[in-house]
Amino acid sequence: MPTPESALFLAKKPQVPPTFKGVDYSDTPRLKAAQDAIIREQWVKSMMARLIREELGKCYVKEGVNHLEKCGGLRERYFEALKDAKVRGYLFQQQNYVPGDE
Repeated sequence: MPTPESALFLAKKPQVPPTFKGVDYSDTPRLKAAQDAIIREQWVKSMMARLIREELGKCYVKEGVNHLEKCGGLRERYFEALKDAKVRGYLFQQQNYVPGDE
């Protein structure tokens, strides 16, 4: 059952997609909202990789010598999550954004 989101959480939740598409750089509040959304998405991916890693560690301990067979799915999910797990920031995307390239 999902947890209801509080009004304070909803107020801080970004209202823009995590991209600079359609953002006017002279409109500071929208630019900051886009930057915040990008950073939040990167943190979510990083925390998802952390959760998968913790589950993988539990699986290794639980399965012992059979971990190669029993934990293979988690291991593959972790390797896929590691590709996007690094928080890189928004400056590269902001400075090298070309409209229409998405």
